[in-house]
Amino acid sequence: MADKLRIVHCFRSPVGGIFRHVRDLTEAQVAAGHSVGIVCDSTTGGEFEERLFEQMNDMLALGIHRTPMQRHVGPGDAASAWRTYRIIKELRPDVLHGHGAKGGAYARLFGSLLRVSRSRVARLYSPHGGSLHYDENTTTGKLFFALERFMARFTDCLLFVSDYERRTYRRKVGEPPIPNTLVYNGLRAAEFEPVITGADGADLLYIGMMRDLKGPDIFIDALAAAGPQLGRALTAVMVGDGDDLPRYHGQVKRLGLDGNVRFLPPMPAREAFALAALVVVPSRAEAMPYIVLEALAAGKPMIATAVGGIPEIFGAGSPALIRPDPIELAARMSQALADPAAYRNLMPDEASLKARFGADVMAAEIEKAYFAALNK
Repeated sequence: MADKLRIVHCFRSPVGGIFRHVRDLTEAQVAAGHSVGIVCDSTTGGEFEERLFEQMNDMLALGIHRTPMQRHVGPGDAASAWRTYRIIKELRPDVLHGHGAKGGAYARLFGSLLRVSRSRVARLYSPHGGSLHYDENTTTGKLFFALERFMARFTDCLLFVSDYERRTYRRKVGEPPIPNTLVYNGLRAAEFEPVITGADGADLLYIGMMRDLKGPDIFIDALAAAGPQLGRALTAVMVGDGDDLPRYHGQVKRLGLDGNVRFLPPMPAREAFALAALVVVPSRAEAMPYIVLEALAAGKPMIATAVGGIPEIFGAGSPALIRPDPIELAARMSQALADPAAYRNLMPDEASLKARFGADVMAAEIEKAYFAALNK
């Protein structure tokens, strides 16, 4: 087997943490001499994501291939799957790495089909939360977890981005009957440079997808409650896009916060960090969110919900952690803004973050998993 691989990353939506994870991985894999390609949805993402694709295009020997992929199972799935399979077949991958529920299903099914007609293809799956967010007591959850158990037989290795994600898989799906490993998301060295808040910076920043799972509604409700606690109106910037964005505009207007909240389209995280003093991640569910790692590496104090793998970053007893509840968030906002210097001292130190969450460590561990899967 050659030391240099043909690697194809397959995922649905080119936004948020999954896209960030794939970008970092492809950059490291290209630097290591591998030929890399991407297959993803063509109907999601905006101008910001298009600029990111343009930056990546020249370095990916196997190219960027975008085709419509539905988020949910539906009548269009068969046509979408067939188009995706034909693209992947032409790329002749040694490694097919699926990310998220849809990407994971495609990578494992199509990798298995390719193995019928040609040499070995390693099939790897990174859930990134994905279907693991479903409640195992609902009909939908039971269906998805039954599918995950079935798909395990077509998987060479599971890659978890947090211990929480691995424990959730074991609880909801079962003990994996295949090799699996924990590889934390990683940051590049340049991301550990501090970001200074601008002179006209707001009090608070929300940056992420505009959907209830990520908690923008919690953030807005908490903002309204925290102002009276501090005796002044708080200002906030909300950066991101998504189907639920108009509803959050309406929520801000309904609570009389029009003049205090600024909505901005997606932008690089470090640009957004300069817009406010305190970063808030109010998610209801997460796997291992990059935005938390990025904010801490940039020296930004933050408040985050104790969901998913977030406590693995801060430490389980960190005072920066809250439940996804607007009242609790408002109280923590008030505490942090009342004494910013004292609150900043509660954040994890840079040295420990670098040791655990480096992009070089992440890429090396994933490459090791690729070769182990091919050598089985």
